[in-house]
Amino acid sequence: MGQPVTVIEKHSIYPGVIRFETNRPLTGTGHEMYGSTADVEAAPDKPSSRVAGALLAHGGVASVHVNANVITVHLDPAGSADGLKELVEEMFIYYREGVEVVMPEGFGD
Repeated sequence: MGQPVTVIEKHSIYPGVIRFETNRPLTGTGHEMYGSTADVEAAPDKPSSRVAGALLAHGGVASVHVNANVITVHLDPAGSADGLKELVEEMFIYYREGVEVVMPEGFGD
């Protein structure tokens, strides 16, 4: 994955619940629930765990639910969604402007 992830932020009718819809799935057909960093550490290599870990570490997030391409965030009572959309958009970009991409020897021959 080095391509940008498109994210659409949608507010729920429930206070403190924000939904982010991405243009690619982060889980298979199942779903993942994260209420703490311990939940993330149980399966750290999953894309859903990486997203949940970053959102929980951002602060103001009580829990994260990921199902396919939908990320549902439950905010802490004093939490804010500020910066969460951008966090998800940028976390899977490996090749950023100004970063030299080194190709393996013999690649493209």
